[in-house]
Amino acid sequence: MGNKNGGKTTIILRCLEREEIPKPTLALEYTFGRRARRHNTPKDVAHFWELGGGTSLLDLIRIPITSNNIRSFAVVLVLDLSKPNELWTTMEKLLQVTRNHVNKILSKLEKTNPEVATEIKQRMRNNLQRDHPDYELVDPFPIPLVIIGSKYDIFHEFDSEMKKIISKTLRFVSHYYGASLVFTSKSEALLLKARVLVNHLAFGYDKSKSVSVDYGKPLFIPAGLDSLSQIGPPPASDSDIGKMCANTPLELWKKVFEKTFPPKSSCDLQDTKDPAQDLQYAEYEVDVMRAQKNQELEQYKRNASKSWKEMDLDSD
Repeated sequence: MGNKNGGKTTIILRCLEREEIPKPTLALEYTFGRRARRHNTPKDVAHFWELGGGTSLLDLIRIPITSNNIRSFAVVLVLDLSKPNELWTTMEKLLQVTRNHVNKILSKLEKTNPEVATEIKQRMRNNLQRDHPDYELVDPFPIPLVIIGSKYDIFHEFDSEMKKIISKTLRFVSHYYGASLVFTSKSEALLLKARVLVNHLAFGYDKSKSVSVDYGKPLFIPAGLDSLSQIGPPPASDSDIGKMCANTPLELWKKVFEKTFPPKSSCDLQDTKDPAQDLQYAEYEVDVMRAQKNQELEQYKRNASKSWKEMDLDSD
C-alpha cells in the first residue's frame, strides 16, 4: 500500500524478479511468487496483494487480512519521497485503517485462540530487546511492517535541510512502530535493498544486519536496529516545540513535520480518474452496452426532471 504512482508495482515485480512493464493498479490486485530457501527443498509460496488508488480505497484493506493468515501477514508501506506534503496523511490513513482491522481480528482471536493472539503480540514486541532503552517508549505495529521511501533519485536533489527533516521523521515513525525502513529508486542497487527486506518477510530469507543512517545517503535500517537517542529530538527549535500541544511523541513529530510540509487536503489525494474510461481495460461489447445504458439513464433523468416541473405542487 502507499502513494498513488509511488512505485509499488515496480517493487513487487523486482522482488519476484519479473521483467515486466508495470501497469497502473486498479483497486486491489493479487499476484504470488515461489521461492525455495535451499537447493532441493519444496518452494514456499508468498501471496502479494497491492492496494491501488493511494488512500481512496481504504475499505479494501480488510479483504486480504484475515484471521486465517494473520500469523504470516506483513504490510509494506511505500511512501513517495518526492511528495512530502502527501507523506504524513497517506501514511497515517493507511496505517490507521490497517491497525484497526488487525486489532479487531486479534480481539476475536483472544476469545477463540488466545495462544495465537499472544504469540502475534509478543513477536512484535521481540523486535526490540527487553534491555533496549526504548522498549517502553515505542508502540509496535501489530504485524510486521516495512516502510519504503520511493523515488530517492528525485528526493536526493532536495535542499539538505528538507531531506534531513523527512529522513529524521521517517526514522522516528519506523522505530516507533517497530518497522524496517529503506529508501529506494529505480536504481538496481537500491531496489535490491528493498528486495532483501520484503523477501525476508515473504520467504523467510536471512535478515540483513547492515545499517545506513547517514542523511546524505539512502537510509537502510532493519527493525529494532535504531534508537531514539540516535534519531534525536524533532527538527524544531525548543521554543516551537514548547508551544505545540501533543499527547504522544508521534503527535509531536506530526506537528513539527506538517509545519514544514503542510498536508494536502484529502480531496486532493482522492483518485478521481474513472477506471471505466481507462483504455487498458477497454472491452468493445461491454463498452457499447455501457454507452447505451448511459444514454438511457440521461434520457430517464431528463424525463423525470420534466415531469417534476409539470406537476402542480400547490395544495388546494
